[in-house]
Amino acid sequence: MKRILFVVGARPNFMKIAPIMEAMSRYANAFEQLLVHTGQHYDANMSQVFFDELGLPKPDLNLQVGSGSHAQQTAQVMQRFEPVLLEYKPDWIVVPGDVNSTLACALVASKLGIKIAHVEAGLRSFDRTMPEEINRVLTDQISDMLLTPSEDANANLRHEGIPQERIHFVGNVMIDTLVRLLPKAAERWPTLAHYYGLDRFVLVTLHRPSNVDRTDTLAEIVHALNTIAAEIPIIFPIHPRTRKRIDSLGLTLDQQRIYLLEPLSYLDFLAVQAHAQLVLTDSGGVQEETTYLGIPCLTIRANTERPVTITQGTNILVNHNTGALVTAIEHFLDPTFRRQNNYQPPRYWDGTAAERIAASLYNSR
Repeated sequence: MKRILFVVGARPNFMKIAPIMEAMSRYANAFEQLLVHTGQHYDANMSQVFFDELGLPKPDLNLQVGSGSHAQQTAQVMQRFEPVLLEYKPDWIVVPGDVNSTLACALVASKLGIKIAHVEAGLRSFDRTMPEEINRVLTDQISDMLLTPSEDANANLRHEGIPQERIHFVGNVMIDTLVRLLPKAAERWPTLAHYYGLDRFVLVTLHRPSNVDRTDTLAEIVHALNTIAAEIPIIFPIHPRTRKRIDSLGLTLDQQRIYLLEPLSYLDFLAVQAHAQLVLTDSGGVQEETTYLGIPCLTIRANTERPVTITQGTNILVNHNTGALVTAIEHFLDPTFRRQNNYQPPRYWDGTAAERIAASLYNSR
């Protein structure tokens, strides 16, 4: 029996790990599974509700790291994770994504000689100013099994000299969760639609430091939102740090036309997202979800580590300045705009990536 220790730290991690644990549970007596929550996201609206809705078991351990600078958070995770590995001695740890918990736990495991499987390996923005890019690159270099979501990720790893036998093209496991829970989300939509009284609307998410922490950038985005809100209502589940920045800078959003909400649960967000006319975001996960759903997505970033969402999806990168944002949004809101017919998501974005991951670990040495 292989002892597998899963690490979750931030909201996107939960959607990636839940289907893998479910798939592995179907291998009778093959795996012993342990779940460690680092506590990187610790607010109930940002974390606990995801465990409830995704059907994740209660974590075996919660490291309760909380917030802090990148160095503080990474160091705290490493200090608190090492005793866990020494006590439980897993055969593999499974780390998803690109958050600080991902790199911190991988580093500890590597130094203790414990094998590492990286879910969502090989993604690259080629922008080393992004902390997530550093986490991705370093985690891939020390991982033993690189579980990739797309063919461009495979090419990135080969270019970096990763041996082919360590690369496993499994597909996008986040889509597994979306496929499984989309019917439940659809059940919630009539109530949500009645509550907000909306038919056509734009959905907005915004949290990256490159957009939120720069005063001039955030002011441009807020101006664009107010301009667009005059044409179509906006649903804006606002990240706590984004709300804090807007308030501290004295920026004003049109609260008659822009619905500022607390962070939504996964099911509620999925229901709203699936019915949006357009999504404006800086989130990596939302780029993927809208690609699967076929919803037009404008990503306020200079680059993306998920280029397949552009080449094979519905995603477009857009500059943060007001004029560029308004022009791009109005293009998709134009009545003459037509969505692509017979749209198909990228290969292996099919709801069964977790099964391929479980098989890879089952067959591993």
